[in-house]
Amino acid sequence: MKIEVNGEFHDIDVTTLHELLHKLDYVDTIVATARNGTFVRATDRPLTRLEPDDRIEILVPRQGG
Repeated sequence: MKIEVNGEFHDIDVTTLHELLHKLDYVDTIVATARNGTFVRATDRPLTRLEPDDRIEILVPRQGG
């Protein structure tokens, strides 16, 4: 299935947002996520099913100034 992640298209073989984060190596990283412009809490990621043409945003907090 094709989805867009942070502006880039990916052909993936996962079904949930949680699985996508693991596949993209965000396992031990604190991130904020959104699906089609809607914030997805960390506790909801295993239940958030991905659909073709979804737009996923994965934001990693940065520190500095």
